[in-house]
Amino acid sequence: MTGTTAPADLLRRMFDAAVASAQPALCVPPHLPTPRQLEGGRLIVIGAGKASAAMAEAVETHWSGPLSGLVVTRYGYGAPCSRIEIVEAAHPVPDAAGLQAAQRMLELVRGLKPEDTVLCLISGGGSALLPMPLPGLTLEDKQAINQALLQSGATIGEMNCVRRHLSAIKGGRLAAACHPARVITLLMSDVPGDSPVDIASGPTVADPSTCADALAIVRRYGIALPPAARRLLEEGDAAESIKPGDARLARSETRMVATPQMALEAAADVARRAGYAAHILGDAIEGEARDVGKVLAGIALQTANRDQPFRTPCVLLSGGETTVTLRGTGRGGRNVECLLSLALALRGHPEIHALMGDTDGVDGAEDIAGAIAGPQTLDRAWALGLRPADELANNNGHGFFQALGDSVITGPTRTNVNDFRAILVTD
Repeated sequence: MTGTTAPADLLRRMFDAAVASAQPALCVPPHLPTPRQLEGGRLIVIGAGKASAAMAEAVETHWSGPLSGLVVTRYGYGAPCSRIEIVEAAHPVPDAAGLQAAQRMLELVRGLKPEDTVLCLISGGGSALLPMPLPGLTLEDKQAINQALLQSGATIGEMNCVRRHLSAIKGGRLAAACHPARVITLLMSDVPGDSPVDIASGPTVADPSTCADALAIVRRYGIALPPAARRLLEEGDAAESIKPGDARLARSETRMVATPQMALEAAADVARRAGYAAHILGDAIEGEARDVGKVLAGIALQTANRDQPFRTPCVLLSGGETTVTLRGTGRGGRNVECLLSLALALRGHPEIHALMGDTDGVDGAEDIAGAIAGPQTLDRAWALGLRPADELANNNGHGFFQALGDSVITGPTRTNVNDFRAILVTD
């Protein structure tokens, strides 16, 4: 083994470094406008997402002039702000607190002047935290739609396409409501490819997709929508989002302040300092979690057994967002499902260890970031009477790793740059 650091400790240090690199206190201040750029108008701060409260705190800390605003974040993810109101709401299924916050946010930005500036703080989780149904839909409809999307196996981009076309605030509608004020959106990406329209379903950016695209996704996955929602997509006009070239978005700009790639590079630095070569396989890997786990296991085994495509010792890093098509009744989530699938495929290989987790501290619906697996994982599980293959079939990754005491629990990280996967191959 290279160095003296235990594999599990090194994996956790890499994960912690990835999370730390995306802390709003570090990545937000360089992207703030200066007082001279405000054209003499007001600064209004709005936002949504798991990192939005921490982003708001960073704004308050580094902005000496007057400001006001409102952001909505997940329960337990608040931050101490005195000038920007912090509202907490439910994620991943929206609730009334999120709906009320969305309604108040739209009211806050109506009637602004050209000299005013809206600073919009957007991070992952905003799709659920900022629910505002189109006329004809209810909050209960939105909750049912979200549940159906989460269970469908659709990619995050596909889910957000449907969400944008059934929302009165996403798909550029929030920026349009700010017109004629200037809008600056600071984005923390949690989506493969870092597409602004998919981060929190793009409330301040133009959306080139259409209702027909959303309806095709619904049909492709057999997603059961409330009848009123399906009618809106079929009729088209009322549910269409704001398109590129719309004059109301002419003064809207976006700035990417944190991405999965940045987090993976921070983890790679930790690995190299510990004496391991670090290889980033990709920051936008998608697919069924259990299938991704098998593929990553294949790469790790080839590396461990044949020094191909990489020489050992090394670390294989990847990010992105996998999906889980629910088949069982277990506790999820996608990172632990991917990790359990990998562990089964590795069959206890003595030189391979792995950590997979969500940088927001919540994998699926559990307040557990992810888990760690090693050469003894399967043997320890069998000794406890667990059947790893059955646990995977039941989508019970959290239950499996919690029984082994191998869960990774961070508490609220107040950031979100998507999934983190690290496979350590020793020599």
